[in-house]
Amino acid sequence: MTTNRTNRLKGKTVKSRRKVNRKRIDSLDVAFDNFFDDMVSEGRADGTLRQYQSNYRYFVEYLDDKHIEKKLSAIDKGVIRGYVIYMLREKVKFEGHKYKTEKDMTVGLSPQTVNTRMKTIKVFFRHLHNEGVIDSCPVEGIGKVKEYEDGIQILNKDEIRRLLNAPDCRKYSDFRDFVLMNLLLDGMLRITEAVTLTVHDVDIEELSVTIRAKNAKSRKGRLVPLQRKTVKLIRELVQENRQDFDSEYIFLTNYGEPIDRNLFNKRLKIYAKRAVIEKNIHPHLFRHTAATMFLESGGDIRHLQLLLGHKDLRMVLRYTHLSNNSLRNQHEKHSPLNNLTDKRSKDRRTTRKF
Repeated sequence: MTTNRTNRLKGKTVKSRRKVNRKRIDSLDVAFDNFFDDMVSEGRADGTLRQYQSNYRYFVEYLDDKHIEKKLSAIDKGVIRGYVIYMLREKVKFEGHKYKTEKDMTVGLSPQTVNTRMKTIKVFFRHLHNEGVIDSCPVEGIGKVKEYEDGIQILNKDEIRRLLNAPDCRKYSDFRDFVLMNLLLDGMLRITEAVTLTVHDVDIEELSVTIRAKNAKSRKGRLVPLQRKTVKLIRELVQENRQDFDSEYIFLTNYGEPIDRNLFNKRLKIYAKRAVIEKNIHPHLFRHTAATMFLESGGDIRHLQLLLGHKDLRMVLRYTHLSNNSLRNQHEKHSPLNNLTDKRSKDRRTTRKF
C-alpha cells in the first residue's frame, strides 16, 4: 500500500514552507519594526524590548560605519561575522559617553557584551526566517564568543558596612538610596524589580514584598520575605513620600518620579568613593554578595533559587561564586588527606597539665 502511495506522489512537488506570509520587504528598519511589534504582541518584558531596540541600534551603527546598505538583501553571514569582529577588535568601549574618561574608552568590547548584543540580532533574523520574510538565515552557524569567567567580585562585611554608612540619611535622596541598598541586600532583588515596587507590593504584616510577573525577568511572579528592619525602613520611606508626592511607587526622585536604575547606579559610585571602596560598585553586586553570603552561612541552594527567582538551578550555580576564604575553610575541613593522616603524625602530649 505504501508502494502505491509512493508511486502516486512520484514527481509531485512537496510543499514544506509557506511562500506568502507577509508582504516581501527589503528595508531592514521596516523589518525590525514588524519584528518589534511581534515581540510586543507576545508580551515580552519592557526591559527585553528596550534591549532589542538598543542592540539593533548598535548593529545599524556598524552598518553605517562600514557603508553597508540597510537592506535585508545586503545582510549575509559575512556581514554578521564582520560585525562580531568589529565589536571585538574595533569598537571603542564607552565611545561618546559623557561620564567616562579616555582611560575607560578602550578598544574592543568584552565577549559577554558581544554575546548580549548578538543575542538580539540572532532572535531578529531567526524570527524573519520563520515568518518567511527571508529565505535563508544569516545568523545560522554563528556561534557565541568564548567567555572567560574570572571570579566575580563581591563585597566583604566591612565594605558593606562602609557603603551603608556613606549616605547622609538626613537628606531625602540619600535616605531613599539607603533603603534601596538594604532592600537589594536583604531581598536579593534585581534593580529593575526593586525600583518598580509599589506600596501595594509590600505586606507589612507578613514582612514580604511581591515581585509582579510583569517586572520579573523570568516573567514569573514571586513572594520575597524580608527582615523586619527592612520593612520598617520601607514603611518610613513611604510615609516620607506621602508628605510631598502623589505616587504609588516607593523609590522616587526628588521630583516625585520613579527613580531610574542608571541614576541609582551613578549615585552608588559616589557612595563608593565616600566609603573608599576601589571595587566597581553597581546594583547587581548587592545580589551577588547577598547570594554568596546566604550560601556561606549554610543557606539551602534550592531556597536560594526561589529567592533569586531563577527557573533553573544551573542559573543559581552560575550566579553565586563562593569566596576564596570560604573555599579555603571548606578545603581545610573536608580534605581527603584528613582521613589518611597517620595517628603518629598527630600532635603528641608530652607534658603533664598538673
